Amino acid sequence: MQTMKASEFKARCLKLMDEINRSGEEVVITKNGVPVSRLVPCRPASGTLFGRHRGQVDITGDIIGPVDEKWDADAAD
Repeated sequence: MQTMKASEFKARCLKLMDEINRSGEEVVITKNGVPVSRLVPCRPASGTLFGRHRGQVDITGDIIGPVDEKWDADAAD
């Protein structure tokens, strides 16, 4: 990841956008040494939702089995 001052970004923005699109590397733009923006390549999302969050979600415990919790909806009127 590259860091760049806002003034430098302003002077090189069009060329920099082409470079980022080609390389895939992101650039953090700073103002007075503080990060304010991030420029990343725009990649099209995959056509399917299946597997989109692979590696980003952790499943802990049994997510299929019944829950031992009584629900108000289960109570007889």
